[in-house]
Amino acid sequence: MIKKIEGIILSSVDYKESSKIINVLTKEYGIIGFIAKGTKKVNSPLTAVTSKLTYGYFHVKYKENGLSTLMEVDVIDRFKNIKKDISMMSYSLYLLELSDRVYKHSENNTIYDELIASLKKIDEGYDYQVITNIFELKMLDYLGIRPVVDECVNCGSKHDIVTISSYKGGYLCKNCARGEVIVNIKTIKLLRMFYYVDINKISKLEVSDSIKKELSRFIYDYYDRYSGIYLKSRDFLQSLERI
Repeated sequence: MIKKIEGIILSSVDYKESSKIINVLTKEYGIIGFIAKGTKKVNSPLTAVTSKLTYGYFHVKYKENGLSTLMEVDVIDRFKNIKKDISMMSYSLYLLELSDRVYKHSENNTIYDELIASLKKIDEGYDYQVITNIFELKMLDYLGIRPVVDECVNCGSKHDIVTISSYKGGYLCKNCARGEVIVNIKTIKLLRMFYYVDINKISKLEVSDSIKKELSRFIYDYYDRYSGIYLKSRDFLQSLERI
């Protein structure tokens, strides 16, 4: 039976001499492995559409309890701008890897929608670092480790929030802060806004470098403390941010 399945390629591994298995995050079925035969042959029509970030409709000979065979791909979006820029590409590949790990933890299909929305915004030219931070914040819910961004994590006060602490798990008010580095009030407000924003509806995104550093520092440290997820692609992003 031939099925048409919407999805995006997260990764691939070589299979035999001329083929590979592509791992696709799909809108309906989660992560599925498809065998793409002959992709290493120069004249194969599948070669150009079986790399990471390929987003489209995958036509497959579907097997419910085995590897489905890829027949062809109708590309929905080639993300041309992302592929022209090494920084945009690096952040986008990180989003793919993070999506893979988070989906395997929660198996929630909404992750697919968040990923596609994020990649579209990056391709449209929105700040890739900020879009990445927004995506990372949203993934914390699926991991079951969301930070407290509505009130002080210690006393529950909604007033006089002065900083954020990854160690304590979120917002801190002035009465509960004990030696933590005080961040910019804009960082505090944006953290909450980014957690709740609908990525599809973002139309303006202007964040200063200093605020981006504070947001990234909190998010990176939070992941390190609570998620158990360590990705090589994130180490590369941190090296890019230091340049």
